[in-house]
Amino acid sequence: MSTLGERKLDSRQTPDMALRSVVRLSPIRAWLLHGVFGVVLGAFSFLEIVRSNTTLQWAFFGTSTAMLICGGVVFVFSQGRGRVLRLNANVRKQHFVQAIAQMVFFVYWGWYWRPAYDAVFLIAAQVVFAYGFEMLLCWSRRDLYTIGFGPVPIVLSINLFLWFRDDWFFLQFLLVALGFMAKELIRWNRNGQHVHIFNPSSFPLAIFSLGLIFFGASDLTWGQDIATTQFFPPHVYLVVFLVALPGQYLFGVASMTVSAVVVTYLFGLLYFAVTGVYFFYDSYIPVSVFLGMHLLFTDPSTAPRSEIGRLGFGALYGLSTVLLYGVLSLVGVPPFYDKLLQVPVLNLMSRAMDRISLPEWFRSLSAKSSGDLIHAGSSRQRKLAYMMLWILIFGSLSAVGGVGDYHRGQWVTFWQGACSDGRPGACRYLVNMQFRFCDSGSGWACNEAGILQVDLPISGKDRRWLAPMDLAEAFSRGCALNFRPACSNLARLGNGLGPLEKAPPGLDDYPVILRGTKGPLRDHSAADLYAVACSQGWEGSCGKGAGARAR
Repeated sequence: MSTLGERKLDSRQTPDMALRSVVRLSPIRAWLLHGVFGVVLGAFSFLEIVRSNTTLQWAFFGTSTAMLICGGVVFVFSQGRGRVLRLNANVRKQHFVQAIAQMVFFVYWGWYWRPAYDAVFLIAAQVVFAYGFEMLLCWSRRDLYTIGFGPVPIVLSINLFLWFRDDWFFLQFLLVALGFMAKELIRWNRNGQHVHIFNPSSFPLAIFSLGLIFFGASDLTWGQDIATTQFFPPHVYLVVFLVALPGQYLFGVASMTVSAVVVTYLFGLLYFAVTGVYFFYDSYIPVSVFLGMHLLFTDPSTAPRSEIGRLGFGALYGLSTVLLYGVLSLVGVPPFYDKLLQVPVLNLMSRAMDRISLPEWFRSLSAKSSGDLIHAGSSRQRKLAYMMLWILIFGSLSAVGGVGDYHRGQWVTFWQGACSDGRPGACRYLVNMQFRFCDSGSGWACNEAGILQVDLPISGKDRRWLAPMDLAEAFSRGCALNFRPACSNLARLGNGLGPLEKAPPGLDDYPVILRGTKGPLRDHSAADLYAVACSQGWEGSCGKGAGARAR
C-alpha cells in the first residue's frame, strides 16, 4: 500500500507535483525531525531581546513546549499503530515567487520604518513554528507530508498586515496556526480536486480582526502603525507594483488586481466630484489597500479560475474595501481592517463566480476589439494581455496622480480650504491632522489645533471639540515648542476667550507639516523646504526659496 502511494499523486497536491523521492520514517524518527522545530522555536526564548520581556519569553517557551508535547502524543499513537510516515520535498513556483516579492517589500519598508526590521526575528520564529505545526497537523491525519516553501509566504503575508505587540505575542502563534488549520480542515471539491476553500493568510486575519473589533482590542496590535507607515517610503506604489509583477504574469492574477484598483479609483473620483473631499482622505487608494490588492487576496488557489470570475472577484474586493472603510470609520473602529475582513467571504463565492458567463454577443465583440487576446487565445497570451493592460493602467494612474507620493489629500492647505468651504468631514480631519503634527513637534500645528477646537463648536460643526482642558493642553504644548502665539492664546484662556492669535508656520515647522502622511522630511535645506511649501500652496513661501539659496 505504501509503495502504491509513493507512485501516485497525493490528493492535496497539484498534477505538476509528482512524487519523485519519498523518505520513509518511523514515528520515532519523525518525532525527532519535528522536535527540531520545537527546540529551535524554544531557543528564541533565550535571545537577549526576548529575555528582557518575561511575557514574550513565556510565549516562545510555552509554544515550543506545547509543540513538543503534542508531537510526542501524535507519534506515540503512530508507533502503536505501526504507521510508516513519509516525507516528500517539493518547492512550488507560486510560493517561492510570492515569498520573494514579500521579502523585497519588507526590506524596503523596514528601511524607512525600523520596527519592521526589529520584528525580523519574530517573523523567523513564526516561520519555524509554521513548519513544525503544519508537519504535526499533517502527520496526525495522514502518512505523507510534503515539505516545501509554502509556510513562508503565508507567514509573511500575515505579517504584512497584522502582528501583535510583545505582551500579547502568543496570539500571533494562534493566528498562524489558525491559517494552517483552515487550509487542512476546511476543504471542498472543485473541478474534481479536494482543495482548501480559504486563503490561509486571509482567513486567520479576518477571524482575528473580528475578535479584535468585538473586544475593542485593536491597540494590542501594530495594525494601525503598519497601515500608516507603509506609506512612508518614497515611490512605494511603484515598488509594490514591481515586486508583484512577476506573480501577476506567472499565475494569471493581474485581472483581479486590475479590476480591484480601477473600481476603487473610480469610486474615489465619483466621491470627490460629489463631496469635494477624498474618501480615503490622503489618497485614492491607500498603500496598505494597494498592497492587499497585490499580495493578499490574489491567491490563485482560492480565487475564481475563469477570467470573468477573477474580474468580478477583484471588483468585489475593491467595493467591499470601500464599504468596510466607511462602516468602520462611522462606528469608530480603526479602519485598517477594511482590506482584511472580506476575503474569506469572497473565497466562498469563488465557485459561483466561475459559473458566471457573458452573453455570446458581448464575448464576440470583446474578442474582436481586443485582438482575441484576453477573451480567447492561449493561457500565456491572456496572462500577457492582462499584465500589459495592468502596466498601462498603472502608468496612467501614476501620471494623473491616482497613485503615488504626491496627492493633494496629504496637504494641510487642501484641508484648510475644504474646512473653510464646509465640505463634509473636512474640519474634523483637519483637527486630527493638526494634532498629529503637534505630537510630531510643530508649535504652529498645536496652536492651530487649539484655535480649531474653538472655531468648530462656535460654528456648530462639531460639538465634541468644546473641551477647555484640551484647549489649554494644545496651546501649552505649542508654547513649550516656542511658538509665541500659542503662549498668548494660553494666557487668554485664563482671562476669558478673546480674539485668538494666529501666525504663519516657521521654518522649524515645515519639516513636520509638509510631510503630510509620508515619512519624516530629513536633510532638507531651507530652500528645499520653501520650494515644497510653495508647491503645496503655502502663502508667502514661493519667493523665499530663491532667497534662501542666495544666502
